[in-house]
Amino acid sequence: MLGFSDIFKNSFLEGFTSMDITTAKIAATLFMTALLGLYIFAVYRLLTRKVFYSKNFAISLTAMAMITAAIILAMQSNLVISLGMVGALSIVRFRTAIKDPMDLVFLFWSISVGIICGASLYEVALITSVVVTVLILALDMLPVGRAPMMLVVNSSVTDGEKEIMDVIHRYTKYCRVKSRNLSKDRLDMVVELRVKDESGLVKEIAALDGMIAASLIAHDGEVTF
Repeated sequence: MLGFSDIFKNSFLEGFTSMDITTAKIAATLFMTALLGLYIFAVYRLLTRKVFYSKNFAISLTAMAMITAAIILAMQSNLVISLGMVGALSIVRFRTAIKDPMDLVFLFWSISVGIICGASLYEVALITSVVVTVLILALDMLPVGRAPMMLVVNSSVTDGEKEIMDVIHRYTKYCRVKSRNLSKDRLDMVVELRVKDESGLVKEIAALDGMIAASLIAHDGEVTF
């Protein structure tokens, strides 16, 4: 009759034996992961609004999902491999800074798809991908505050700020001086504002006495409500 220690040893040793990871399961897992990885690639290309689209990053999303799925399959096959991979991956450090939060979302989405598909939960990965896509599209279409513009003014009249601001107030209800640089013979100002008649504002500012240059710049930064 086996005692508790014998049962524990037998159960523990069974964990070191390989699980039945068939070729069909490997092929199905990698195929589904590849399909969802290509889907993430297409969604990233559709939603990104960057001036410089990073194709390498988009490709890495699909590759990351495939590699993660392969790691999960290998960890399922043997307990020794699992412990070895945990130790090996714990010393890996990625030092590439991800500045855009949406890039981080897509990267985590890709890794999650690899983990879920590696666990053979294909329906969960598919439904999650569809829900995430719908959620991102819906939130992206929600109306938000319009990003303000920046008016850069360079004038040789050092006491002309009041005249400049009077013109700005006639064209907009919202304005805020973000920068004011006054030297001996020059006034430089940066004003944040929202305006509909952009051309009219710039023309009237440029027509002021002593005006050197007037530039209206749009930006994709944070929106001020």
